Amino acid sequence: MTQAAALPLPVAAWQALAERIDAALPQTQCQRCGYPDCAAYARAVASGEAGINQCPPGGAQGVARLAAITGRPELPLSTAHGQESHRAVAVIDENWCIGCTLCIKACPTDAILGLNKRMHTVIAQHCTGCELCLPVCPVDCIRMENASGQATGWSAWSPPQAEQARVRYTARQQRLACEGQQADVAPAQAGATPEAQSPTVAGPRDPKRAAIAAALERARARRAVHG
Repeated sequence: MTQAAALPLPVAAWQALAERIDAALPQTQCQRCGYPDCAAYARAVASGEAGINQCPPGGAQGVARLAAITGRPELPLSTAHGQESHRAVAVIDENWCIGCTLCIKACPTDAILGLNKRMHTVIAQHCTGCELCLPVCPVDCIRMENASGQATGWSAWSPPQAEQARVRYTARQQRLACEGQQADVAPAQAGATPEAQSPTVAGPRDPKRAAIAAALERARARRAVHG
């Protein structure tokens, strides 16, 4: 536990506290706090495992919110987890997108639309500025643009936006879980075990990897020509 750890709470009280903390978070699902999503961070704060100052999107006002809820003293935002900044939205450069779909898979709120080998686009009103799409893009065709001017932290975000992000993230998690269940059921319905259906190194996944590799080479060639 951290120095700010609270005394153990009954399960019901801990769950209620975690829910209040989660409701006070911006729901960007950016993982900068060190946890997989806002709800996981909220549970860690409620248990005393995490500090109240690990959410850069919430900024100083976010720390104050969690201090009021938990009764812990306010702290400066942890620089190890990031800095308070303006709200940003992702923008995809259509000239360089190769349609690999990796950004779509990384987006926690399904804010990116596109098909395999087709140009992708970001739905700005659904983008939380989490930046999770940046490291997965193999051709660096995504950039973040300032969407809030001088406003930072909660001054650049709003409770309705946070609630929309939460709803979209929850819907995405439910969709992925459903798709996973369907994937598990399909081999059984076909009369084969999941192991028997799994592709080998030389199996059906190779063409997709080859297509991505070819697209990468084309993108690199274009960059070499255009600079």
